[in-house]
Amino acid sequence: MNKRLQFRHLARVGLVLPAVLLAACGGSSSDKDKPAADQPPEALYSQAQQAFDDNDFKTASSRFDEVERQHPYSSWATKAQLMSAYASYKRGDYDGATVALDRFISLHPGSEELAYAYYLKALCYYDRISDVERDQRITQLATNALNDVITRFPNSDYARDAKLKLDLTYDQLAGKDMSIGRFYLKRGEYNAAINRFRSVIKNWQTTSQVPEALERLVEAYVALGLKEEARHVAAVLGHNYPGDPWYQDAYVTLTGAGIRPPDDEKGFFDRTLESLF
Repeated sequence: MNKRLQFRHLARVGLVLPAVLLAACGGSSSDKDKPAADQPPEALYSQAQQAFDDNDFKTASSRFDEVERQHPYSSWATKAQLMSAYASYKRGDYDGATVALDRFISLHPGSEELAYAYYLKALCYYDRISDVERDQRITQLATNALNDVITRFPNSDYARDAKLKLDLTYDQLAGKDMSIGRFYLKRGEYNAAINRFRSVIKNWQTTSQVPEALERLVEAYVALGLKEEARHVAAVLGHNYPGDPWYQDAYVTLTGAGIRPPDDEKGFFDRTLESLF
């Protein structure tokens, strides 16, 4: 999580207790010796906060839950719900954090902290994005959750941060299509490969994967003997990514197959990605 964003949020909503209050609520031996049920919500909350500050996130989450269990109608309970979810997130219990956040969102649809809850839920998916060779279900969930933050809270700091994180999720999803496309291309399953590379170009135009997708399309079309299609894709690649190494590879592929490169014709480069569809 963006640390400055995180601290600003916690301080703004009063989830970080001042040291004086921590000492007053949780520091005396008499309070510590009391059964949990006998303690007021602010004392329970301060103990949970202390555990959190000590990086004992499992204990912190449990103690924040205790605040809500004993004092469900107090203002401390609402704060504790969110902090319990955050403590679960901090210790890597992303599923537990997601369940807690979904509950918070359901119980407090009008809360001022709703944007933060949606943002933290998105991070629970985002932080689990794995290598492109693996299943990308989590990446898709992260993409959906980040877009949810942007759509619901477009003017918030969380939306601005979510937009930056979307770049990675889009590149990851495009990378998965590229990985599958390369597999098909290597096996000589050219039509299946073409479908994957075209998907990258159509759905993920802002990602870093597009130049390679175009070059791989040239390879596939050349292998199928579709010379004009190959020349057209090479023209799009040269127009949109002039000087890119992937265009140089496409040029070599064309000339190696005896196909006249697109720069032999005036105006042939004046093509856009959309012209492929």
